Amino acid sequence: MNRTVRARLACLSAIALVVTLAGCATPTDRIEGAGATFPTLLYQDWIHSFAQQDLGFGVDYQSIGSGGGITQFIQQTVDFGTSERYLRDSDLADAEAARGCPAIQVPSVFGAVVIAFSDPDLDGLVLDAATISGIFRREITRYDDPAIAELNPDRELPSREIIAVHRSDGSGTTSVFTTWLADEDEAWAEELGAGVEVAWPAGTVGGPGNEGVTANIRQSPGGLGYVNQSFAMVLEMPQARVVNADGNPVYPTAESTGAALAELDIPDGFQFDILGVGGEGYPILGTVWNFFWECGYDPDTAEQLRTFWGWTVSEGDQAATELGYTPLSPELKERVLAAIDRIGIQDRPERP
Repeated sequence: MNRTVRARLACLSAIALVVTLAGCATPTDRIEGAGATFPTLLYQDWIHSFAQQDLGFGVDYQSIGSGGGITQFIQQTVDFGTSERYLRDSDLADAEAARGCPAIQVPSVFGAVVIAFSDPDLDGLVLDAATISGIFRREITRYDDPAIAELNPDRELPSREIIAVHRSDGSGTTSVFTTWLADEDEAWAEELGAGVEVAWPAGTVGGPGNEGVTANIRQSPGGLGYVNQSFAMVLEMPQARVVNADGNPVYPTAESTGAALAELDIPDGFQFDILGVGGEGYPILGTVWNFFWECGYDPDTAEQLRTFWGWTVSEGDQAATELGYTPLSPELKERVLAAIDRIGIQDRPERP
């Protein structure tokens, strides 16, 4: 971990299953959210930094997984939910029926889903969708398998079993990873499909959250798994070069993530997947969405939500970049800020 990251996380646990994001002090009031583990490190940093302004409220964020974030949001047990899987039309209908007003969903940040290893000698190993699919379907079980050797002709591969590690909880990271695999590999699409949970084959190992997956990878000599790039970066884990839609093997970096996002067309409702990435872009990319309501908050809570999340959009880019995420573009920020301004809009008194 570099010194900048250490300093930014000095007051917070770097890998926390439940995160109280209010600096090191106890706030007098809180807004509460829950969901994806993917943005945990960034959300820690954002709210720790925001708390230094001492505006009289803090934020609690429970890092429970994207599936839990969607469920708790629709069940209205939190003020905001977070997921790497956007709310589908059926989710939005359920949410509106439960609350009596529309839900609001906005992207907060982008990030790569990387293939990480326990063995530093494997850093930069080239894998494509077919080999990654074969590894997790247990058709490829060793690093010196001919399919991997063909992608890495100049590399001496270890004669070692691959321990494939996946998420054991409902996970947006899993949704991003499996959606990409289903789009790229026919066998995966037919056998396992895509979603926040899939029926993982026997012989794979599950772990809760990005935290659990990274722990299981690191403690297994042949460990390999998919995690948020920020977790891999902070823990200095070796990572794969993944072949994109143009046949280019690309290492996950800020530049390759930015190249993948450059041509992304984001619809008005913010419902989108990132697929078919070519050129110099890294192909497995995720988005973090935050969920809010147009009604049902008390005025203070609605104002606190607008204040904090507006601040992250305007002031959060440096922390996002340093922790391995990719911020929103200037044009997208304007659209997101307009949506954030609608939080609690139905409860506001009409302006004279």
